[in-house]
Amino acid sequence: ATTAPRIPSTRLALHHFDSSYSLHLGELWPSVRVGLLCEQKYGALLNNFSAVDHVTQELELLNATDFVSEALQKAQQSQRGAAAREAAETSPLFRASISPKIKCYTFPRGDITRFRPARPDTLGLLGYYLMDAASLLPVLALDVQQDDLVLDLCAAPGGKTLALLQTGLCVSGGHLAANDISVSRTKRLHQILQFYVPREFRETVSVTSYDGRDWQDVEGGTFHKVLVDVPCTTDRHSAMEEDNNIFHKRRTKERQMLPMLQLQLLMAGILATKPGGDVVYSTCSLSPLQNECVVE
Repeated sequence: ATTAPRIPSTRLALHHFDSSYSLHLGELWPSVRVGLLCEQKYGALLNNFSAVDHVTQELELLNATDFVSEALQKAQQSQRGAAAREAAETSPLFRASISPKIKCYTFPRGDITRFRPARPDTLGLLGYYLMDAASLLPVLALDVQQDDLVLDLCAAPGGKTLALLQTGLCVSGGHLAANDISVSRTKRLHQILQFYVPREFRETVSVTSYDGRDWQDVEGGTFHKVLVDVPCTTDRHSAMEEDNNIFHKRRTKERQMLPMLQLQLLMAGILATKPGGDVVYSTCSLSPLQNECVVE
């Protein structure tokens, strides 16, 4: 009783969201708030390095479907006329159909059933990786192509890095650099690569622990595609979990400095990119200060 905070961090977070997001989202906020306080919707990212056919059958028997291919089919069905077709073909999700070895299975809308842990195949590789389904969208938007040099600037714990490898394009002529400032989180990234990727392909991934803000001093103007998935307030975690909550009063200064950190990381990502390359910036926050304002 003497050591516990008088006001839990989760309550502080929700109070902050109610006051700021209600202004930003207006009448949408009540339904968004409900979604924020529900359990996250997991997806099963198919591991193409494992026995894919067996795993696919297993997931489909659970009534799960690949939401990536479903979205692509809907986009193609909705094409009407040359203008609509041209608009669809220039969208990141449509262009991702060129190389969507990426498959992520989810249960039907409204069903937040969790998948059981994946089992290793005869080579010891796990068949799928469980992640928040929305976390796959930045990887699809990056639209990796053959022979691209790709940088995941804030890579740990490794879900998006693994998704990038599922395209097959980073390991067949291209190269993937995965960086994270946290040494402990980088260890988690190494574990994921070990559990999901054969040794010969792991060697095509360079894992580093530099401060991402200084990346241009390491390899500036080098990469075709850069993913900048920055540290943020992680809204769902902040509203649901006391552990490691950034709304704890001891972390007030750190939270206030987040937009500046995000800006510095995005600038470093831009400077790491070749002229004509692509940068995708992403957060798991609804905050305009951490999203639109940083990009602007």
